[in-house]
Amino acid sequence: MTRSVYLGAGESEAVRRSDEEAAVRRQFEMDAVWSRMIAPGGRIPDLPLIEVDLGPIHLRRLLDTGPLVLVFIRYAGSAACEETLVAYERTLAPACADLDAHLVAVSPQRAELLAPAKHRNDLSYLVAADPRHSLIDAFGIGYPAPEAIDKLGTRRAVLPYPSVVVADRAGTVRYADVHPFTAARTPAARIIATLRQQICSIPMAPRR
Repeated sequence: MTRSVYLGAGESEAVRRSDEEAAVRRQFEMDAVWSRMIAPGGRIPDLPLIEVDLGPIHLRRLLDTGPLVLVFIRYAGSAACEETLVAYERTLAPACADLDAHLVAVSPQRAELLAPAKHRNDLSYLVAADPRHSLIDAFGIGYPAPEAIDKLGTRRAVLPYPSVVVADRAGTVRYADVHPFTAARTPAARIIATLRQQICSIPMAPRR
């Protein structure tokens, strides 16, 4: 698990993010039990998500046709989250396409509210809602955030720590990166290296 900080250009924005990150870090240290968080060797649960354009999608069905990269964000309208989405469109999505991997951004926000983030940024990859935070809970990467309940539109108040999970076609997690800071971002190069070195070179084992 890594701990990195990103601050925006404006001083006031930097101060706001710094305060927000301090609060999230405190929550992280109170809540984060490393043994319960997703880690390499874990399994992808057979859970549905709601893709903002396609409707229900199932992770296991995606794994039938390629490895999986799950990027967890908070919600549409968050500057840090949308910066991550745009950066991954430029740096990660092309590599995933070349490697026949499915790239999926996941947020607990209701699909109708999450959709604008995909459309205004012209994202080519899947953007999906986890409105009951079932996948977030399964991975142990959520934290309570009552202030976000209106933004999520689900009458729930759980947000994910910024996280990336990479799984091979057998559904085994090969890489997991969880950050305590809201604006942190896993480098695309690290994700791509995982896909190339730890997945694409390993023959797929049959799923049970």
